[in-house]
Amino acid sequence: MPTIPAGKLRGGSRMVIRRIREHIVHHNWFAVAVDLAIVIVGVFIGILAANWNQQRAEERETREMLVRLQPELKALDDFSSSARAYYAVTGRYAETAFRGWSRDPGVSDEQFVIAAYQASQIYSFNNNGLSWALAFGANDVRNIRGRGIRDPLTRLMTYDYTTLRFGQTGYRDEVRKHIPDDLQTIIRARCGERIGADEREFELPSTCSINMAPDKAATAAAELRRHPELVELLRQHRATTAAFLTNLGQFDRQQRLLQQRIQAMDH
Repeated sequence: MPTIPAGKLRGGSRMVIRRIREHIVHHNWFAVAVDLAIVIVGVFIGILAANWNQQRAEERETREMLVRLQPELKALDDFSSSARAYYAVTGRYAETAFRGWSRDPGVSDEQFVIAAYQASQIYSFNNNGLSWALAFGANDVRNIRGRGIRDPLTRLMTYDYTTLRFGQTGYRDEVRKHIPDDLQTIIRARCGERIGADEREFELPSTCSINMAPDKAATAAAELRRHPELVELLRQHRATTAAFLTNLGQFDRQQRLLQQRIQAMDH
């Protein structure tokens, strides 16, 4: 939009004021009214133009912020995928542990002890709504035209992130009290979490073998079987895992919808 130099604006204002004075001297009230109307309309148009430019600048800034948000949304999507893969692995270890407590001959003592430990591994979400609130204030959200982007963004900003926290469970606390510390150290060293390709994600090996001495494995397995209450705690642990994945699925739908809407914004 072309702009008028400030000098010309000041000069024009002086000319109008001078004309108004001349009309007043000559009692030409109609001309005075016309000149005043011109001044008022000019000021009004100037204010509208300034507001329009301000709004356009704010909308452009908000749009740029949304575009810059896409890598963060991609990171959230990657976290979701890695969390699902992670808990699929712990779920298989849990099934093996159940079979170990049932004395399934197909599960060795070493496999039982390892599975009981690996089933207690957890992977939690570390983000929160504060980062969204810092990036987007109330005015920024209002500057987003249309509800297609505004609604999912608002839902992510106000999401209850505590539902994506996977903290300590009774099973995790108790089972680790009954596995010798040296065995836990070996399991963590050889079969613990590994950093994924993204360097912000974690993976858990789907299989694990530590060549445990048979007598040591038998002793550790016997100790676990002396505590059948761990079976019930493991069931509760798996229920907590299922609830976490359900909440994660709800969160996924919102962040993926927002990601799709932002991508469509540029087309």
